[in-house]
Amino acid sequence: MNATLYRIRTLIRKELIAILKDPRSRLVLFMPIVMQSLLFGYAATFDLNEVPYALLDRDRSHASRDFVSKLDGTTVFQRVADLTSARDISDVIGRKKAILVIQIPDDFERRIQSGQGAVVQAITDGRNSNTAGISTAYVLAVVDSFNATWNARHGRAGPPLRVEMRAWYNPNLETRWNMIPSLIAALSFLQTLMLTALSVAREREQGTFDQLLVTPLRPREIMVGKAVPSILIGLTQSTIILLVARLWFGIPFQGSLLTLYVGLLLFTTASVGIGLALSAYSATMQQAMLYTFVMLMPMMLLSGLTSAISNMPTAMQYLTLLNPLRYAIEMVQRIYLEGAGFQLLYNDMWPLIVIAALTLPAAAWLFRHRLV
Repeated sequence: MNATLYRIRTLIRKELIAILKDPRSRLVLFMPIVMQSLLFGYAATFDLNEVPYALLDRDRSHASRDFVSKLDGTTVFQRVADLTSARDISDVIGRKKAILVIQIPDDFERRIQSGQGAVVQAITDGRNSNTAGISTAYVLAVVDSFNATWNARHGRAGPPLRVEMRAWYNPNLETRWNMIPSLIAALSFLQTLMLTALSVAREREQGTFDQLLVTPLRPREIMVGKAVPSILIGLTQSTIILLVARLWFGIPFQGSLLTLYVGLLLFTTASVGIGLALSAYSATMQQAMLYTFVMLMPMMLLSGLTSAISNMPTAMQYLTLLNPLRYAIEMVQRIYLEGAGFQLLYNDMWPLIVIAALTLPAAAWLFRHRLV
């Protein structure tokens, strides 16, 4: 019995030494746990701590200023723009400068004082149904407070003010309308990154890596040959999800297929560059898979897929700027639900070009470096 325990203890010691002796293995084992715990705590939150809103006050009366002061007096609503025309609403919401626009009609004070009751319109950005729903609930709370104060001051019983809600790009605030178009980028990203991360590592582990040394192909040509199939597969997967969204779930497609596929091509190319860099750096398929899983979770959390980027701490918002999935999800949502064109997607497309221009040469350099 003692001999058996000794042999088992020796084997356990040997396995722990094998796992922990490599500094990189120790780092991969423990650092992601800390990093992902912090990300889940700060980034994956459905709380809405700040609601940037724009105001279109057509009345500019004492009563309207009283209502606006109720909004500005909270710790949640942050006024980012004062609009002068209804034409400005499209730009403010379309460019995500504000997730909410409050429009006060020109007969606001007159209707309240006459007892007829006034209507305030709240226009929300329905591309993120969760954020839109929470911000709507906050507006209703402010309206209830305003009604209670007004009635107490004027000795009336009926609600002097009510809210007319309107959600742009997602009239019924269906979560599916927000989630499914986002998956056009997110699901293909998962598959593309995994596929490309294993490509070079598989060659190395299966013993065919050395055969590449005696072929007339240059390292750059080999990288292109490995990148193009992954890009094609990624675009095919995005097409399948697009068909599911349109034909099965019936989510109306508002944009241009040309714009969508140009954006997806840029995004998939950037994703392939990251995957090939991981693959060229990894010595084995096991390492490639481990590095991929370590990167996938933070990139998904920092993409805005499940929680709004504006809810995250400022430092993490800056960190999302390095994430191609962040730009792809916003771009696909705007094309699919809003019908945005190239001129409105410039700020989402050029970062993808930069990421692809950095990761693909880096992957080629790593590949060439591992060859020698």
